[in-house]
Amino acid sequence: MHPKLFIPGPTEVEEDVLRELSRPIIGHRFPEASELYREVVESTKEFFETPDYHVFVVTSSGTGLMEGAIRNLVKRKVLCVVNGAFSERWYKIALANGKEAVPLEVPWGKAVKPEQLDEALSNGDFEAVTIVQNETSTGVRNPIEKLAPVAHEHGALVLVDAVSSLGGDWFDIQGLGLDAVVSSSQKAMALPPGLSILFLSERAMKKAEEVENRGYYFDFLLYKKYWDRGYQTPTTPAISLLYAYRLQIRRMLEEGRIRRYERHVRMAEMVRNWALRRGLGLFAERGYESVTLTTIRNTLGVDVPALNQALRERGYVISNGYGRLKNVTFRIAHMGELTPGDVASLLANIDDVMGWG
Repeated sequence: MHPKLFIPGPTEVEEDVLRELSRPIIGHRFPEASELYREVVESTKEFFETPDYHVFVVTSSGTGLMEGAIRNLVKRKVLCVVNGAFSERWYKIALANGKEAVPLEVPWGKAVKPEQLDEALSNGDFEAVTIVQNETSTGVRNPIEKLAPVAHEHGALVLVDAVSSLGGDWFDIQGLGLDAVVSSSQKAMALPPGLSILFLSERAMKKAEEVENRGYYFDFLLYKKYWDRGYQTPTTPAISLLYAYRLQIRRMLEEGRIRRYERHVRMAEMVRNWALRRGLGLFAERGYESVTLTTIRNTLGVDVPALNQALRERGYVISNGYGRLKNVTFRIAHMGELTPGDVASLLANIDDVMGWG
């Protein structure tokens, strides 16, 4: 039995989207491939309301584009907001690429506040700041709407990891003037793993022109060059995944941005309210909870592996806590094509397994 996935990725993929993977392969320089890529990119711009942005869909994990953003947009010094495992990863990436990376450390479970960012940026000449908008390890949603203006006041580019939120949560990429937003296919976009998505401002593209040693695979100028050449990519893309992406983004456009966001909010509220009714706690700071997954404090001492084994036998699977939060917390994702009905069914089964009914 395939267990329905309530984990922070990969997420459930609809059957018709999966069938797109079996289409015959075409040459990546064929006109049909260019048209496929053009439609994917233009539809992505339409859904996320980013007509003035450079948008690239890249064959890689989101981590690849996180590294790409560092290599393309930072010559020397970057401030990295660190309030969870994945924001810490971006800091490590910056160090691994020889940048002068300075962490702004916030306790896990807390969101970074505008005044904290303002103070940190005042203490150094930073070219950019990295922010994980949705920290999957803690279930915290950083208030990017308030943080971006602060960073721009200091002249810093805003680099955003939206890997686990794009396509579920909503924030106005173009309205906020975010400079680089990175995401992945296998989370709220409800696609198989293997693609990453980049939204790049014109300001960021200009900065990349000034940066040396951008690498090759993730050279943003190279991606622009091939797009301008006729909707091409520098290297062979995952064509089958692009077929699946095209159908899924059409589905998202049909559902509509607002309805999709409201569905995710409703599922998030269901899980939060259920956890609190059962005497469990929420790990995220109040008012800064993620829209796409909930990290639950294991205040009742639930045997999370045993619970998950029982759930798998019933056709469901959730996620343990991440890293040092393993067993201290557990996580329920509510993203992608899951519905409130799916969430209600999962929660009823947890209640039944635990005898909480």
